Amino acid sequence: MTTTLFILNEAPYGNERAYNALRLAAAIASKEAQQVRLFLMADAVACAKSGQKVPEGYYNLQLRLGKV
Repeated sequence: MTTTLFILNEAPYGNERAYNALRLAAAIASKEAQQVRLFLMADAVACAKSGQKVPEGYYNLQLRLGKV
């Protein structure tokens, strides 16, 4: 089994870096024999909060991928 670690340090809104990292992590985790670990620090911790009111014009990762 391969393990991939993602370290996120970006806020969930304002740019798409955190969104794209989480999408990539979900894609890798969906493959056989792949394990993904996420380390959220600083502003990225807000990415893990469920039920957020997403600002207009931004992607809602919870709706797009379900529980991440």
